[in-house]
Amino acid sequence: MPHASSFPPVVIPTDVDLWSLVFDQNRRGFPSTKEIVTCGETGRTYSWAGLRSASIEFGEGMKALWQWKRGHVLALYTPNSVDTPIVTLGATWAGGVVSPANPLYTVDELAFQLKDSSARALVTQASFLKTALEAAARAGIPENRIILIGDRRDASGKFKHFCSIRSTSYTGRYEKNKISPKDDLAFLVYSSGTTGMPKGVCLTHYNMVSNVLQMQYVEGSQWLPNGGYDGKGDKQLGVLPFFHIYGLTSCILMSIYSGWQVVVLERFDLKKVLQTIQNYGITFMYIPPPVVLAFSKHPLVDKYDLTSLKVLHSGAAPLARELTEAVWNRLKIPVKQGFGLSETSPVVHCQTVNEWAKFMGSVGKLFPNMEAKVVDEDGKEVADDEAGELWVKGPNVFKGYHNNQERTNAAFSPDGYFKTGDVFRRDKWGNYYCVDRLKELIKYNGFPVPPAELEGILISHADVADACVIGVDDPSLATEVPRAYLVLRQGVAASDRKARELIEWMATQVAPHKKLRGGIRFVDQVPKSPSGKILRRLVREQAKEDNRVEGAKL
Repeated sequence: MPHASSFPPVVIPTDVDLWSLVFDQNRRGFPSTKEIVTCGETGRTYSWAGLRSASIEFGEGMKALWQWKRGHVLALYTPNSVDTPIVTLGATWAGGVVSPANPLYTVDELAFQLKDSSARALVTQASFLKTALEAAARAGIPENRIILIGDRRDASGKFKHFCSIRSTSYTGRYEKNKISPKDDLAFLVYSSGTTGMPKGVCLTHYNMVSNVLQMQYVEGSQWLPNGGYDGKGDKQLGVLPFFHIYGLTSCILMSIYSGWQVVVLERFDLKKVLQTIQNYGITFMYIPPPVVLAFSKHPLVDKYDLTSLKVLHSGAAPLARELTEAVWNRLKIPVKQGFGLSETSPVVHCQTVNEWAKFMGSVGKLFPNMEAKVVDEDGKEVADDEAGELWVKGPNVFKGYHNNQERTNAAFSPDGYFKTGDVFRRDKWGNYYCVDRLKELIKYNGFPVPPAELEGILISHADVADACVIGVDDPSLATEVPRAYLVLRQGVAASDRKARELIEWMATQVAPHKKLRGGIRFVDQVPKSPSGKILRRLVREQAKEDNRVEGAKL
C-alpha cells in the first residue's frame, strides 16, 4: 500500500491563486510595514506593503503598455535581485506565467527557452543585455519588450527600467485578472532532461499554493534551538538562485507569505555570505551541499560571528552525512536536509530540526497531503529499507510537460503517481533516504547538466569521433561534475595537451555549470548496446577504476 504523510493534512484552497495567497491580509501575523526583501550589498529594501503595491503597479503597467492577458509568458534572465519578487508577482497579478532562465545561459540556450515558452517579454539586467538581445531577436521578442531590473540603468536610455512601467498613473484603471488555480500556470520552469533539450515544467497556481502551505506547516511551526520561525525576527539569506524553483519557493514566496525577511545576494561568494550573516543577524539559510562543505572546512568561516544562525537547510542534491557532522562539530549549527524536484513545486520531503541528528542522512518525512511508494522495476512496492524508485502523488505535483504529452504520459504511472526517477529507501519511521538516481542527469551544485547535450557538442568537434559524458563525484566540491570519455578521430593523438585544448574549447560552448570539470579521458570506444544506446553503467565502472588508479598514484 502507498504510504501517506505522517504529518496531519493541511487545508489547501482550490479557489485561491498564488498572488492572493501571499498577499492576503487576513492571513498576516506581522505588520505590513515589516521589511521583507533587502539587498545585502546596497541595503535597498521593500516592506511587505511596498512589495504588494509595487507588484500591482507593475501588473497594471504590463496591461497598459503590453496589453497583457491571462496566460501570457514573462521570461526572466537575471541573477538574484531585490526587484525579482515584484516582476514575478506583478506578472501573476496580471494573469501571466513567469518563466525564469539561468543568467549564465548562452544565446542558444536562452533562445530555446524563449521560443519554447512563447515568451512575450523579457526581464534582464544591464550587464546581461548583449546575450538577452540576441536571444530575444531569435525568439521574435521586440526590443521594446525587454526591460531591466536592478540598480544599473541602460546608458543609452534605449531600454526601460521596470520602474518606468510601475506607474501610479495606471492605478485603478485595471483589475487583477481572474485565475483558475488548478488550470492556469503560475510558473513555466525548465528542467534539463537526459535526452538533450530542457523540458518546460508546468506549475499551476494550485501546485504553488499547495507547496507554500505544506512548507509553512512543516517549516513554520517547528521548534528551533533559539526559537521558531516566527515571522518577527527571523531572517534568511537569499543566496539560492531565484531562477530555480527551489529559490523561488523557499526564498521569495515563503518569505512574503510567512513574514521572513530575506536578505538577497546576487550570487554565492563565501566572504559576502559570511559578512551578510554577521551584519544582518541571519538566522537560517536554504543552501546546496557545496555551501555546507564551505561551512565545514573553509578557514574564512572562523573570522566571522555566525552565532545568529539557528539552522541550515540543505537541498538540490544529496548531502553526505560527514558534512552534516562536520558543521555541527565546528559550529554547533544543525544541518537538516530536504528533497524535491521542479516537477513538485519543489519540496516533497523535509527533515525537522528536532529529528536531524536522530535520522542523519535522511531527507526527512513526506510532506502533508502527499502519498508515496517505493517500487521495483516492475512497479511493485518494495518493503521498508529496500531500495526502489520513488513515486509520489499530491497537490504540489505538476500538471505536465509543456507541449509534450508523450513525456507527460511517460512521467506518470497508470494510477497517477509521478515517477521521480530517483532511487530511495524508506525506514520504518517514515524517513526517506536518497540512494541513487535512475536518471542519467548530472547535477553540478544542484544545476542540471544533460549528458546528451554535452555529447552532441563534443561530437561536433573535428577531432572527436565519439563521446560519452557521465557525472563523477568530486569530494573537494561536494558535488557531481561532468567527465567526458572520448574517442578521437583517426590520426589525432591522445595527450594531456589535447585534453586541455578540448576542455577549454568546450567551456566556450556551454554555460559555466556545464564545463567538463571532471576532465577528459580518452578511450578506444564508447560501449553501446546493439540498438546504439550508450551503456553508461559500463562507463561509470570505468570511471570508478580510473579514480581508484589515480588515487593510488597520489
